[in-house]
Amino acid sequence: MAKIFQVSARAGMTRVVEPIARSLLRAGVSPNAVTVAGTLGVLVGALGFGARGHLVAGALIVTVFALTDLLDGTMARMSGGSTKFGAFLDSSMDRVADSAVFGAVAFYLAGVGDRAGVAAALICLAAGGLVSYVKARAEGLGMSGNVGIAERTERLLIVGVGGLLTGLGVEPALPIALWLLAAVSLFTVGQRMRYVYRQAQQVDVPGGRG
Repeated sequence: MAKIFQVSARAGMTRVVEPIARSLLRAGVSPNAVTVAGTLGVLVGALGFGARGHLVAGALIVTVFALTDLLDGTMARMSGGSTKFGAFLDSSMDRVADSAVFGAVAFYLAGVGDRAGVAAALICLAAGGLVSYVKARAEGLGMSGNVGIAERTERLLIVGVGGLLTGLGVEPALPIALWLLAAVSLFTVGQRMRYVYRQAQQVDVPGGRG
């Protein structure tokens, strides 16, 4: 099944960021530095603005810095490919950023008394972690888990649009976006587990439970 954010759109964005990536590499900036800077920017947007109710500013800041996930990947490719530590750092910083975003959303919604919205934010946080874990675990067992309709980019776009619209006065938009995101995230977990199951039926893959 196609991803929400189509491959053609990703390719178009890559062409936009390539000149930026090339300029940063010429200036001596490393992909790892961009990864860390992007995470710090997301933390500022989520915790410094979103959690305090400044949803428009928070959503815009998080969106801009979340795009560094595409930028550092492009830089790594241009410089000869991602290192093992670079891949590890990128995945780890993604989890930090995602936790900050959904933690900030849950904090904000708790402050305005939206308990259902808080529940949706917590489901999104847990399901997002599962989406990433299933893929990582599959790859650790020599299989692939890179399928599903909602990867990290899609998840951040959905919650970002919801936060932006709520900040502009469409109050139900954020809770609706969170419940939609919770549904597609859980569906994506199911897609990936089914995909890995089918692979495991075709090859003898040793492994234990953990």
